[in-house]
Amino acid sequence: MDADKLSRLHRLAEKTDLNDRALNEFLAANPDFGGDKPDHVTPYAGHSSFLRTGVCDLSDLDIALIGVPFDLGVTNRPGTRFGPSQVREQSVLTSGPKNHATGVIPALLARYGDVGDVPIKHTYDLEKATAEIAAYFYSVIDAGVIPLSVGGDHSISYPILQAVGRDSPVGLIHIDAHADTGGPFNGSRFHHGGPFRNAVLDGVLDPERTVQIGIRGRAEPHWDFSYDSGMRVIHIEEAFEIGLEAVIQEVRDLVEDGPTYVSFDVDSIDPAFAPGTGTPEVGGFQPREVQTLIRGFQGLNLVGADVVEVSPPYDPTGNTALVGATMMWELLCILADSFSGKV
Repeated sequence: MDADKLSRLHRLAEKTDLNDRALNEFLAANPDFGGDKPDHVTPYAGHSSFLRTGVCDLSDLDIALIGVPFDLGVTNRPGTRFGPSQVREQSVLTSGPKNHATGVIPALLARYGDVGDVPIKHTYDLEKATAEIAAYFYSVIDAGVIPLSVGGDHSISYPILQAVGRDSPVGLIHIDAHADTGGPFNGSRFHHGGPFRNAVLDGVLDPERTVQIGIRGRAEPHWDFSYDSGMRVIHIEEAFEIGLEAVIQEVRDLVEDGPTYVSFDVDSIDPAFAPGTGTPEVGGFQPREVQTLIRGFQGLNLVGADVVEVSPPYDPTGNTALVGATMMWELLCILADSFSGKV
């Protein structure tokens, strides 16, 4: 090789900045953020926290990353109480402050951090535990902080919506295999198959501004309330028939500029990619397709989000939790963008 060319390549290999002006400026202003070239952070060391933010106090945040280790509401396979812990571990496997697809650097737009897990004392009483979760999220909303939560089974979305929709009913973008609008099961309405029915009946969720995406499977007879109340149900077959861009546009047209919550159930993903969940349904999305959906909701008036139904005991590889952590990152990016537009 030509000596001058080889010398130039050596100089290029020794540079420590990145080929990205925004990232260079961010890392120069935030030298302790980690993940840049000279100071790579070991993902296996230190205490686990979502996206390696450390444990923070609500008073210092615009967006709180919250664990809800709770699975008393499952109808079959348990284990989602371990979801927040493993999602924390998987969230640090990849580093970097920028969403490569959207260009969003959430740390430039909002203060975010891990505030730990919701303390739940009534671990043998489903109704009282649900009330405890709601009380915690009332404190988050009272602090003026946007919640981004990781469960836990899908029953946790109900008490979160009680808090988020307390002053005015919110719209909902719901990505799931199941509509979760069922009535009482075995004498209880506090289960993971009915959070959105409960939220509508409490007046905190507007069914006519609710879109449910990816619905499929033999539980369909349970979802009459979705149709009867005016929710838009997009089955997985229709989503693929009309295309993701059409789904995104319909969602944007339906929720408009009103306050909107996003709920992502990992069982919306095909179990070939995410087997670690309580109610897997074959024929679902690939992770990349859900990333496309979430990115398509950037710019909406978002007031919170959750990732639910990661059950580590059913996936010893940790891949399901990695999917959950990845979608949590995508949700953080659109929440930060939404927050910055309100400041």
